[in-house]
Amino acid sequence: MTKDARTRFDIPVAEGEEPWTQDEIDEVHEELLFEIGRMERAIKTAEATMASLFDEGTEGAGRDPADVGSTNFERDQEMSLVQNAKDMLDQAQSALHRFETGRYGVCESCGEPIGKDRLQVFPRATMCLPCKQREERR
Repeated sequence: MTKDARTRFDIPVAEGEEPWTQDEIDEVHEELLFEIGRMERAIKTAEATMASLFDEGTEGAGRDPADVGSTNFERDQEMSLVQNAKDMLDQAQSALHRFETGRYGVCESCGEPIGKDRLQVFPRATMCLPCKQREERR
């Protein structure tokens, strides 16, 4: 996306917050791109590790039960890491899509601004703080 495309919309701010500067908008955009790249690399690495753990689990009949248990535990941990990284990747890609379509910064639940402070800390946020807190209480 070109710089001009990013300036066609204003990212909404919560009451009392200063408007976004172009530098801040560029910084959030770069952060999202960086996170996407980082998560893609993390997934690739974790999947490679997991594949080697699956290979280890099939080698050698009569393996010590403790070794088998340890390998199974490591495999479960890797699978959990891969799923977590995939979830974070989906969130970052969704945020980037909202960013590029001019919908970034609007709460998906109530339609109010998410808030500049929240987005600067957590660029993948899709809900304002009150809506997120309400969702977590359920």
